[in-house]
Amino acid sequence: MRMDNERESRHVEDRRGGRGGFSMGRGGIAGGGIGVVVVTLLAMFMGVDPGVLLNQLDGAAPPSRQAPAERPPAEDAHARFVSRVLASTEDVWTAEFRRSGREYEAPRLVLFSGAVQSGCGGAQSAMGPFYCPLDKRVYIDLSFFRDMERRMGAGGDFAQAYVIAHEVGHHVQNVLGLLPRSQEAQRRAGGRAEANSISVRVELMADCLAGFWARRADEMRGILEAGDIEEGMNAAAAVGDDRLQQGRGAVVPESFTHGTSQQRVSWFRRGLQAENAAACDTFAQR
Repeated sequence: MRMDNERESRHVEDRRGGRGGFSMGRGGIAGGGIGVVVVTLLAMFMGVDPGVLLNQLDGAAPPSRQAPAERPPAEDAHARFVSRVLASTEDVWTAEFRRSGREYEAPRLVLFSGAVQSGCGGAQSAMGPFYCPLDKRVYIDLSFFRDMERRMGAGGDFAQAYVIAHEVGHHVQNVLGLLPRSQEAQRRAGGRAEANSISVRVELMADCLAGFWARRADEMRGILEAGDIEEGMNAAAAVGDDRLQQGRGAVVPESFTHGTSQQRVSWFRRGLQAENAAACDTFAQR
């Protein structure tokens, strides 16, 4: 990727080594139904939030206090790369929202190591990168990128950018106001399989939005190089539910929450080819 000369985001918080933190208050979120989700999706872009967190949000609250954030040190190449990717998503989604007469509220990205306290509760690095809708932050332990390459065979700078863009895709969904409605739809689902299917649509939508970001960012700044798209597709395939479950010895489709490798690659490719973000409406696909 051609990112060396790109700007860095001002919205990065470095909490590695105990930097920064939260104290928690009390609160909650409201919701609607899946029908409202679909109507809103068709009206603008899309919506909802990561299925991995949907069942953890009940009773969670936004932070009542945020400790001072620190920027990554200048010599930290990996953190600076993430910061540049985040800045690129800010540029793309600010422009896309403006086209629809709306203002984009950029997320903050938190770097942590080992464990972190988010607005959605405590989290461990083993969870992987995640987005918390209650504090509108993306959380990532940069060691995940090493694990992607060594354990999943999904290396490369664009594979890393895909991860960031996917989580920012969840933020895009959230700021459109659709997360609480999708959460409510899961609660009203007729069983775990139906609830999981909603989560899969949420995640595939974020994959598509990541692909759409890549297309727009390349049109705006020419960031892509030969092999980048292949890295992204390889990363999307590596985190498919079926492939991950194969590593554990049994594949149970009813338990999928993110989609198969084929689905994730397909929706990422769809975003790359899309003229507008509305093409990422997974809820319109039956």
